[in-house]
Amino acid sequence: MRKIIAAINMTLDGFCDHTAVSPDEAVHDHYGELLKSAGVALYGRKTYLLMEFWKDLAEHPSGEKSMDDFALQMDAIPKVVFSRTLQHVDWKSAKVAARDLETEALALREEDGRDILVGSRSLIIGLLNLGLVDEFQLMVHPVVARKGLPLFEELADGVILKLTKTQTFASGAILLYYAPSKEP
Repeated sequence: MRKIIAAINMTLDGFCDHTAVSPDEAVHDHYGELLKSAGVALYGRKTYLLMEFWKDLAEHPSGEKSMDDFALQMDAIPKVVFSRTLQHVDWKSAKVAARDLETEALALREEDGRDILVGSRSLIIGLLNLGLVDEFQLMVHPVVARKGLPLFEELADGVILKLTKTQTFASGAILLYYAPSKEP
């Protein structure tokens, strides 16, 4: 059975905003390796539209190795996009989900292959609410944004997480690896 890995960037004050943080080479390398190790990535519409930046960069490299390598990994991984408004996507490695989040996640989990990566706040909350997250990777950046979407605002109930590992980056970002606890 494939694991569902939720991975997201967050500011120090608890907001999810990919545009508020400035990942360095090591952060891009980390996420590139994470993409390489996964078999599929799940995105909501807003995050997917942000990620389309990498499609263009894969087609027209910048010359900055860590960004170009990340773009190639992002371009290669199959992507499933959950949206009520998008009917189709033009990225050849992406498709719009035909089923709801729970049905799609459970079906993907049963398939053979590498793990399932989830990179959108709304999907992470949805999967946490369903009890379907196996690993949670939270990268906290040394940025105080003072605005944005709070990560856990729409969580139905509290979740107890068990810290399994940490990683510190030269930029000051800290990656926290958690496993959702089965205990109440």
